[in-house]
Amino acid sequence: MAIIVQKYGGSSVGDVEKIRAVARRVVATRNLGHDVVVVVSAMSGQTDHLLQMARDITTAPRTRELDMLLSTGERVSMSLLSLAIQEEGVDAISFTGSQSGIMTNDSHADARIIDVRPVRVIDELARGRVVIIAGYQGMSYKREVTTLGRGGSDTTAVAMAAALGADICEICSDVEYVCSSDPRMLEGVKPIKELSYEEALALTESGAKVLNPEAVSYAMKNGVTIFSTSTFGNGTSGTYILGKRTETAPGSVTGVAVRKRVHLLRFEGDSPVAEEILELLEKHSLPLYTMELRELGDNRVQLKGYIPPEDAHGWEHFVTSCDGLCRRGLTVSSDMGSVTLVGEGITDRLDTVRGVWSGLKKAGYAPCDLMSGAHRITALLPGETVQKAAQLLHDIYINGTNNVDV
Repeated sequence: MAIIVQKYGGSSVGDVEKIRAVARRVVATRNLGHDVVVVVSAMSGQTDHLLQMARDITTAPRTRELDMLLSTGERVSMSLLSLAIQEEGVDAISFTGSQSGIMTNDSHADARIIDVRPVRVIDELARGRVVIIAGYQGMSYKREVTTLGRGGSDTTAVAMAAALGADICEICSDVEYVCSSDPRMLEGVKPIKELSYEEALALTESGAKVLNPEAVSYAMKNGVTIFSTSTFGNGTSGTYILGKRTETAPGSVTGVAVRKRVHLLRFEGDSPVAEEILELLEKHSLPLYTMELRELGDNRVQLKGYIPPEDAHGWEHFVTSCDGLCRRGLTVSSDMGSVTLVGEGITDRLDTVRGVWSGLKKAGYAPCDLMSGAHRITALLPGETVQKAAQLLHDIYINGTNNVDV
């Protein structure tokens, strides 16, 4: 008998009728002879509602209390789903993150899973029950309630699948496939049937809202196959994220990720100043994406990279701290955007790198910077041109329908 872990997002459990539909889907999976573990997010809008109530009380809520508050959203979902499954005639039990054995570090609001001890989950599966787990949360080694950050229910599901040796981890949402780009932003996007871990990680880290990057990273480290599918689809259509695609075309572009706004940092000058900049970035917990650090000789270096808004909580304090450094070669900008092409081996193809640069330039969208990283090529452009530039590159490299000569 296989173990299948299913995760349902907030839109899938947004009201009682949707919860009933999810219960029927879970029961149908169990009736195929599988042991089923379900991870649920809070009902759609619930986390934002709880957060707003906290901010109505104080403008600076402490993260420990926020974790205590926000973790209740998933507890509502897990209890209601357990009751709905019981109404379908199948025994079920719900667990919080701590009860299910999710152990984290002691960082509130953005904790990381350090261990999973699913003893109670295994015991209940042996009793023939469906186990429902509250996603997004765990317990630190200090026995404090912690939350895993936005999208953390994905990570809960993948981590539990790894700990249980599950055959597959289904991430169920309101979309059937991971697509070649965001269909709300670009035209002509195509469904993707398979992604390697590396491609999925590059897409998520570059702004694609397909999965939580931490979940993909956890799956890659533990060899967990993810199946991204629709809660209300036929159950067979979706995108597999796995170690190696069955059909691989090295150097081809798989997807285009877009961020309409990023913070861009550039520096060229003395090496000690670059060290000061890096120390300030670390102090304010600002990750520099696609960082390039290059020796220029004579103790001078070039440093550049970008920071997405979702990771830029300390940006304003960083900029204030950099006043003196800006007079010594540092430039920062917050009106930029990024377009990232993702695919296995595309950075090994100089014709692709050249084509991105020349294609954007000929169309009037000359990038300020072109950076490459693992399985990705990122163009940084003025924010107002990003969407049109992304459409151009998607047309060229995904659909082959644009007549721009690259």
